[in-house]
Amino acid sequence: MTVLIVLLILTFFLVVGLPVALSMAISGATGLYMLGGMQFLTGILRTSPLSTANSYEIITIPMFILMAEFVIISGVANDLFRSASIWVGRLRGGLAIATAFAGAGFGAISGSSTAAAATLASTSMPAMLREGYDPKLAGGVVAISGTLAMLIPPSIALILYGIIADVAIGDLLIGGVIPGLIVTLAIVLTVVAILQIDPSAAPAGRAYPMREKLASLKTVGPMLLLLLAVSGSIYSGLATPTEAAGLGAFVAMLIALWSRKLTLAGFWLALRSTAQTSCMILFIILGAHVFGYFLTLSRVTNDLSAWIGALEMSATMIMIVILIGYLILGFFMDQIAILILTVPVMLPVVMQLGYDPVWFGVMVVVTAEVGMVTPPMGMNVFVVARYTRRPLGELFRGVMPHVFAHLIVIALLLAFPALVLWLPSTM
Repeated sequence: MTVLIVLLILTFFLVVGLPVALSMAISGATGLYMLGGMQFLTGILRTSPLSTANSYEIITIPMFILMAEFVIISGVANDLFRSASIWVGRLRGGLAIATAFAGAGFGAISGSSTAAAATLASTSMPAMLREGYDPKLAGGVVAISGTLAMLIPPSIALILYGIIADVAIGDLLIGGVIPGLIVTLAIVLTVVAILQIDPSAAPAGRAYPMREKLASLKTVGPMLLLLLAVSGSIYSGLATPTEAAGLGAFVAMLIALWSRKLTLAGFWLALRSTAQTSCMILFIILGAHVFGYFLTLSRVTNDLSAWIGALEMSATMIMIVILIGYLILGFFMDQIAILILTVPVMLPVVMQLGYDPVWFGVMVVVTAEVGMVTPPMGMNVFVVARYTRRPLGELFRGVMPHVFAHLIVIALLLAFPALVLWLPSTM
């Protein structure tokens, strides 16, 4: 009965729009009070803030956020799109394909999905509309390409999962590489399929001489340097994810200085934005810890594991049901909130079924990508609409083919877990 009351309180707060952190903290504190009284509750509340912030891995989050801020200032994403469009611009729909590649490149140097969507919306979307692309095709590929930053390292979502689940963050980040490449390929193939059905959705591109193609590669150099500093150092074992995050932030600052776009005002703005975002995430983690204490002490996880273990269903079927549940949650909730709320409950169940926690983390993030572009939440679609002034209905229709392609990718990763686990095993 206590669990039901607490869940109803949590649902009510989320529905009325109370911040996720406060919703979890208040509902969790209510449950703890019902379980053990005021002294029990105050004992936990006195220790939770320190135990939440006193984690070496937490430093990874502000460092990667700061790296993304410096990357945005440097304009590397614009250079990535221009270079990709020169190489594939002669193909029909080449700018849309270039957007997917630029999204993957930006994702490799920034862990923020919404920042990636905003950057692509302000660069590739106007270019496609000027060339006569169907706005649905252009908006759809921009919104879905932004989600690649959630998966390709450095991914804030995977780092959060690692902190919550107590899983090696390095393994998670490297485990997202191959799925990230598969999702990029899925976006490209979806664009090709759309143009096979309706060639008028995009004009034929123009060819560029090889000299111009090779010259465009100079702009990719800073991205490769940053990629080597972060993912290369993690994969080779030269640095922990936390050390790699600090190194990445430093290299990103040097790139912004080298491009002569980092001013004192821009530096201060980057620091302030990083502090605001980091505090928000830490506040959410603190609320989740309070709620997590309640779940642990009320034995919700143990009871759920025992109930699922008694089901006469195969592990694969149970996993499919769990992933469908994540898809449904993504329609209504923020992805960080989904991770914070569900992972402490679902991870023991998933491990009981025999699945690897690294694989499950990547699967949850790939599934969360769908929620970033589907109504009514669809955060990336709202970001693209804000920057392009295009109707939301048009953008949601344009992204739907990519949603179906994402579901195929999820099925592929479910059928072949080695696609996630092979690369971390070679570290």
